Amino acid sequence: MKLSSPEINEGEVIPTIYTGDGLDTSPPLDWSIAPKGTHSFSMLCDDPDAPQAEPWVHWLIYNIPASATGLPRGMPRLMRIGVPFAATQGLNSFGRIGYNGPLPPYGHGWHRYFFKVYALDTVLALAPGAAIHQWLAAIKGHILAEAVLMGRYQREAVRRPAA
Repeated sequence: MKLSSPEINEGEVIPTIYTGDGLDTSPPLDWSIAPKGTHSFSMLCDDPDAPQAEPWVHWLIYNIPASATGLPRGMPRLMRIGVPFAATQGLNSFGRIGYNGPLPPYGHGWHRYFFKVYALDTVLALAPGAAIHQWLAAIKGHILAEAVLMGRYQREAVRRPAA
């Protein structure tokens, strides 16, 4: 499988529009070459450089239909999505549903954001609003293929005006 975006190049800076400093809207993503037997897709975006023990989850969306070839810009922040297709979203580390983009602490340096798509051999029996640990348990043993796209973002240290 391959994951790409017309707006984010592998290893490059994520445009501000897709961050908490901008419009905080989800980026468009495309995938291809899903394996035979795919019943659904799941998408995770996380930041392993967050100052905590576990990666910071920015987005968790699952039960994307097997016929889908990507996600458009600006997916709604709803537990159950009906357009452009039916899908379900889980909780991110902000405690919200849907996408919340990069927003690392000021002056913390570059953070890496991994968009990961998983082709699954099942439709997950997860309620809307699932937490990351529930999702990880549900996909275990069901991953047929995965693809990753990594972008970077940082927030400069806040400068205070001279007194």
